[in-house]
Amino acid sequence: MNLIPEPRLRGRAAPLAVLLLLTACDGGNAASVVPAPSLPAVKLAETGGFSATIRRTSHGIPHVLAGDYASLGYGYGYAFAQDNLCELAEVVVTVSAERSRYFGSDAAYPATLGGTINNLKSDFFYQSINDAGTVEALVAQQPPRGPSEEMRELVRGYTAGFNRYLRETGVDGLPDPRCRGAAWVRPLTEKDLYRRYYQLGLLASSTAFLANIADAQPPGPLPDGALPVPVTLPDVLPAGTIPTPKDLGLGSNAIGLGREGTRNGRGMVLGNPHFPWQGSERFYQVHLTLPGQLDVSGASLLGVPVVLIGHNAHLAWSHTVSTGFRFTPYELKLVPGSPTSYVYDGQIQQMTPRPTTVLARKADGTLEPRSHTFYWTRFGPMFEFPDGYMTWNQLTGYAFRDVNATNFRILDQYLAMNRASSVDELRQAQDYWQGIPWVNTVAADDQGRAFYADSAIVPHVTDEKVARCVVSPVALLVYQSAHLPVLDGTRSDCEWGSDADAVLPGMFGPGRMPHLVRADYVENSNDSYWLSNPAQPLTGYDRIIGDENTARSLRTRLGLKLVQGRLAGTDGLEGQRFTLEQLQTVMFNNRNHSGELLRDSAVALCKRNPFIVAEDGRLVDVRAACPVLEKWNLRGDLDSAGGLLWRLFMIRLVPVTGGPYLVPFLPTDPVNTPRGLNTLHPQVVQALGGAVQVMRDRGLPLDVALGTVQHVPRNEARIPYHGCYDAEGCFNQMGGLLLPDYTYRPSLGTSFVMAVSFTDAGPVGRSLLAYSQSSNPASPYFADQTWMFSRKQWVDMRFTEADIASDPELSVTMLQE
Repeated sequence: MNLIPEPRLRGRAAPLAVLLLLTACDGGNAASVVPAPSLPAVKLAETGGFSATIRRTSHGIPHVLAGDYASLGYGYGYAFAQDNLCELAEVVVTVSAERSRYFGSDAAYPATLGGTINNLKSDFFYQSINDAGTVEALVAQQPPRGPSEEMRELVRGYTAGFNRYLRETGVDGLPDPRCRGAAWVRPLTEKDLYRRYYQLGLLASSTAFLANIADAQPPGPLPDGALPVPVTLPDVLPAGTIPTPKDLGLGSNAIGLGREGTRNGRGMVLGNPHFPWQGSERFYQVHLTLPGQLDVSGASLLGVPVVLIGHNAHLAWSHTVSTGFRFTPYELKLVPGSPTSYVYDGQIQQMTPRPTTVLARKADGTLEPRSHTFYWTRFGPMFEFPDGYMTWNQLTGYAFRDVNATNFRILDQYLAMNRASSVDELRQAQDYWQGIPWVNTVAADDQGRAFYADSAIVPHVTDEKVARCVVSPVALLVYQSAHLPVLDGTRSDCEWGSDADAVLPGMFGPGRMPHLVRADYVENSNDSYWLSNPAQPLTGYDRIIGDENTARSLRTRLGLKLVQGRLAGTDGLEGQRFTLEQLQTVMFNNRNHSGELLRDSAVALCKRNPFIVAEDGRLVDVRAACPVLEKWNLRGDLDSAGGLLWRLFMIRLVPVTGGPYLVPFLPTDPVNTPRGLNTLHPQVVQALGGAVQVMRDRGLPLDVALGTVQHVPRNEARIPYHGCYDAEGCFNQMGGLLLPDYTYRPSLGTSFVMAVSFTDAGPVGRSLLAYSQSSNPASPYFADQTWMFSRKQWVDMRFTEADIASDPELSVTMLQE
């Protein structure tokens, strides 16, 4: 099957100033890229015409059938609006820079990567993008830089389908009480969706530092006779001061099994993204069919008209957030007395002020204009991060350069992946479009080949360039702390480089990025590419992409052990190699790897030290904790008594100076080291006392079961959930918010789960959308799969026509416009 559409000119010109800006950021002309195969003619809709059939099966999963791309998008947009209109409408308010107008300038909304974002700062950020016409300029480009004709048709149809549903119900008749009658709900435009896709591309870069960009302002003048004071730096930055990509919050697990890893000798995939349970990055499950062109089932993020994680008849894939940086700061030498002037190659350059204005609602309901000015350099906007280190003062300043700022290839990247019929075609699609913004890919095909690639976009900063261009005390300190290159902004030879096979200058080409094809397995749980399969470590890549020969997380190590134990037949399940049912069992076995490694030593510590001085100086009687930990089942199940006590202990071990382990990490044994609890370390002893004391302070029994303290509110119900924190080393990661009643509610964690096995008769898939298909509390699909998640149950991914027709809850909607 051919995957790549031939470029088509749209006949629309981008704003000249924006195209000049994009060219300047590229650092030169476009490099040569992987040639695109020719594509047979595809059917596009007649202008304005849409016709789609939506067949919903159990749990509200829509199977959209259409005869052209626009109609396929039309059916998808309509079905999505039925379930989650309010969520996407609020996203549109955000990217339209209207949150202050409707929700107030002092309010905030949840950030995807943790914390909150102030409405006014958010509006300034997005309005500056809109003022510049950035998205319009990117969309106007021809493929592969801009969207293909097929993608434009999908977006056109999705917009029309969403709007048809809104037109039929009316804002005042919406079934979701959260936005019924709201002034901020309006029909979509295609521009709204394109702005949404641009937002998604910046998720692990600019939007993660939105407030730091919005807060950057020139320093005021010095008093007469005063001299600039250099920043005082410590010898080492505290851990976490500079967040690494893994610290940004999002995570995932994925396993790809080849012919030597499965019972039937064909491929198998487990996908387990750990994404937010609330807000704009929820998944939505769908099956899209355009006969002869596309037949794909899986899940998308809100508003995206293609499948991001899923399978077709021959290929299944998932993603995990990768470790590469998507940005680099540039350190600028400022002109004395002129903090908006900087030196570049011996010449003085002026920053460009970009004023922007938004409307904000006052307490009396009236609107007032609020203004802000961003300052742009040749690299990008000024920013300040972290507080006290990369600051804008009279001597230096820092600019933020984002490699995804010119990436609008993400949509066609996934359309090509949706159509790929093998691991080879998947890699071909990624090498051509180069649009993956911030994730690894794990896949397997029906021929029994497993595939791993970190094909995400990374700034072209080689280790050699780091050695030449990370030179100042601040830059060296930041690089030592997080391996984030803060490059010298005074020299053109410190600009990002280029590869001949890269679709744009400034990024690594596919030939410089890690990939692996295996007959047994590949696995990733958000560590770098290095140990995707311990039998074939990937090495020799530039450090900005990821680390090598370093300790893996407990979750990564458990993921590898889960696969290795099944292939060897030592995990207590029947036989060797995987069946689909065994892959499902492994997903939710809730093994707690930290407990497996350290619990017995912790019990011995407890028995030797009946009274412990905790971190706060209080003397704690821990004798009652010893039998609780000894009887704990080493899992994160609903009935795991002692699991919470262990969690509180492990959280306190994370910052232990020098680490809590007896046996250090050994590159020759990366799956099994580090291990052993250093029970003589005073912080380890204090951690046990602190864990016991905090539970007593909360009034919780030491042996409280996880299902008692972990719950999901769904209308009047409190649904218990299993899983545990990342620090504990659980594959089924469920990060929770601590509530005032000392219970937990899920925030980031297991979201869309997919297990797919290829058989002689085609793919067989099981899935689960842990927070359910609809965010509308009045929907029948608001809590049904959440209850299933609590019970470790799965949903059949009905793929064939016979599967769909046989569903006992099948309903059919035919749309024509």
